Amino acid sequence: MPDQQLILIADDEDDVRELVRLNLSRAGYKTIEAADGLAALRQARQHRPSLIVLDVMMPGRDGLRVCEELRQDEFLQKVPVIMLTARGMAADRIAGLETGADDYVAKPFSPKELILRVQALLRRSGTTTDGTELKIGPFHFDIPAVRVAINGVPAELTLLEFKLLHLLASNHGNVVERDTVLREVWGYGDTVRTRTLDTHVKRLREKLEAHADWIQTSRGFGYIFKKPVNDSAAAG
Repeated sequence: MPDQQLILIADDEDDVRELVRLNLSRAGYKTIEAADGLAALRQARQHRPSLIVLDVMMPGRDGLRVCEELRQDEFLQKVPVIMLTARGMAADRIAGLETGADDYVAKPFSPKELILRVQALLRRSGTTTDGTELKIGPFHFDIPAVRVAINGVPAELTLLEFKLLHLLASNHGNVVERDTVLREVWGYGDTVRTRTLDTHVKRLREKLEAHADWIQTSRGFGYIFKKPVNDSAAAG
């Protein structure tokens, strides 16, 4: 049973909030609720939950804008977010991942599936590693603090982005298969969700800016983290 971790449920539909609250409570979690986007931001800032279940379509401020603001908040930017989207609205799912959501569940959803997604994200929200730091080229990982600096400059990464980058860097010079990344970072190896990985890699590369080419694609297999050829920016 989880140690009474607090989860924020943000959805404007009373029955959806009740369904999620009931199942999370049965699984041993504490919950707080919000019926619109502005209330969700207030609750998140006041209580700093362990995870947020966030609906896309809400009054006041939609879930995408809420997620963007969470990722800009120094105290909340690493809180895992599961986005609730209408079934068939692939554009909402992609937009949610691009704004920093860690996963999505389509409505109508299975409560059991939602709980499994919550548990998988919370397991990976803690740092589990044998080492305390990792240095490769210009990258310096402070693993207990869940931070990485590039040439001494802290990179503003979400928790999932940090875990993705750290996994690739920990396998420096070797291809990490897509299923392995999905299993180790997200907690499942369902290749149907490859767009989740692609979206996060794209966003991570954008944040690495001049060092984006350290993450190289091995077509048909996965990704490899290594110094790019003729990369003058890689010197640390």
